[in-house]
Amino acid sequence: MGKFVVRRLVTSVPTILIVTVLAFSIILLLPGDPALAILGEELARDKELYQTLREELGLDRPIPVQYWDWFTKALRGNFGVSVRNRQPIVEAIAQKMPITIELGVLGMLVALCIAFPVGVVSAVRPRSAFDTIGTLIAVGGVATPSFWFGIMLIYLLAVWLRWLPPSGYIDPFTDLGTNLKLMLMPAFTLGTHSAASIMRQMRSSLIEALQQEYIVTARAKGLGERTVVMAHALKNAMIPVVTILGLHIGHMFGGAVVIETIFSVPGAGRLLVDSIFFRDFPVVQAVVLVMALGVVVCNLLADVAYAYLDPRIRYA
Repeated sequence: MGKFVVRRLVTSVPTILIVTVLAFSIILLLPGDPALAILGEELARDKELYQTLREELGLDRPIPVQYWDWFTKALRGNFGVSVRNRQPIVEAIAQKMPITIELGVLGMLVALCIAFPVGVVSAVRPRSAFDTIGTLIAVGGVATPSFWFGIMLIYLLAVWLRWLPPSGYIDPFTDLGTNLKLMLMPAFTLGTHSAASIMRQMRSSLIEALQQEYIVTARAKGLGERTVVMAHALKNAMIPVVTILGLHIGHMFGGAVVIETIFSVPGAGRLLVDSIFFRDFPVVQAVVLVMALGVVVCNLLADVAYAYLDPRIRYA
């Protein structure tokens, strides 16, 4: 297992380098002068302010030198300061990222709590009424845009029924109950779309596993159906499901940008959107890089989970 993990870490290095290049390139993709885009026409007339910003962003140096300087500072955790409020970017991300991680974890819990029971029952009872209903729910979950579903939840549960607060955020260490009430709708909105895909993959993988010869042998030995499904078939059916989980963790980070904006959750996704609106491109670079690295790490963990579920993968 250790050699497999080391091999996967080594193969992740090129991906991480490409991610750093893409994150750095954000400011270079702007049409015209990035400093002019940040300041605007009025402030850019102040030549001293304009030149100071260009030097601060490193725009007066060759692009390879700019990248190397940014990359080496990023390795040390130094992303500079925000153009908008002069706050250290690392400090801003450290404040916002735990909120996004909490939202992502709650969203994944919602997805798993929906997908696994429905997927298993649909696989054990294919073509039943429950399976048909589960299929319709899955198709609807995939087809429904998250932003529309979130707005409908606000209207139904907050405006009409008044069961939950519509938006906002409270630190869980301050008031856990209020925190969970505020995070319930964002987490449900974020997790529903993932639940649909995970459920369909769970169903198809488990149906295939239940048709294997070792399952026939287990049943011939007189084992109960629950033992056959949970102890024998489910572990082997989980390998393709883990693949989907790894992909949907990335979806959680991307979806958080929209969900945090709709529900006024002050996480890293909201920070990214605000920084784009205020043309605070150093913050945009840093948040994109941190989120992308989070996706890479989660996919690495998914690969390690493969090796645990199927020891043959360790030697591939």
